[in-house]
Amino acid sequence: MSDPSGSNGSSGSSGSSDSRRKRVTTSDLIAMKGRGEKIAMLTCYDYLFAGILTETAVDAVLVGDSLGQVVLGHDSTLPVTVDDMIHHARAVRRGLQGPLLVVDMPFLSYQVSDEDALRNAGRMMRETGAEAVKLEGAADVTLDRIRLMVGAGIPVMGHLGLTPQSVHELGGYSVRGREREEADRLRHEARALEEAGCFSIVLELMPTELAGEISGSIRIPTIGIGAGSECDGQVLVLPDMLGLNPSFNPTFLRRFAELGEAARRGVDEYVSAVKSSEYPADSESYEA
Repeated sequence: MSDPSGSNGSSGSSGSSDSRRKRVTTSDLIAMKGRGEKIAMLTCYDYLFAGILTETAVDAVLVGDSLGQVVLGHDSTLPVTVDDMIHHARAVRRGLQGPLLVVDMPFLSYQVSDEDALRNAGRMMRETGAEAVKLEGAADVTLDRIRLMVGAGIPVMGHLGLTPQSVHELGGYSVRGREREEADRLRHEARALEEAGCFSIVLELMPTELAGEISGSIRIPTIGIGAGSECDGQVLVLPDMLGLNPSFNPTFLRRFAELGEAARRGVDEYVSAVKSSEYPADSESYEA
């Protein structure tokens, strides 16, 4: 509801004249690896939090298909559609100024055909204003699609280790690369993604030593989540690291705030104030 004072409630952080943040590019992330500077990345799914992230020093923002679980209430990322990703990425773009914006390509948006992959990647870039897309895995067909996208001018971030879109094939959400054969495959796949043209790779749920070896063997930066401290950067799901999802407690997650607890306390105080007629007070009401 609009305020009669004329304010629309916006902080104005998404205005086109806002020059407080220099735009981060894919080349900047590669240069950061070269300098030994860690990359800080977070997921985001909406305009409000995008505006908050604009006011921080975060380097990159991912609109992840994890929105399937975090926002839409699914039990995996598989039901998420291209339209879902575009809807949320457009909202983030409206509020985000500065950090590199990357959007996940959801399940079956790039696996079916070259034409499908290029059309969907192009839609996601054109309709959201994102600077890059992210694809999972390094199968031969995926590498071909990455080359196709990069050749069309679409920057691509790769993703190895636990790849949630393959959860049923992998047999669940477990650490990858503990066995020698799989570790060797992941090392090979990281180099293949670099050669295909990826500008960076997310490494999810793998032993620290393996992630460090991969990071040291390629020129492009690695962004870890549950992959230890030797990656070139880190990414976390924003609601998880802010304590908005208290039931999710993996080993790698550190909560940097407890907003879920604060929100519940605030709602309880609101309900109490309404029930007791303490809210709204005279100072919070309008005269005739």
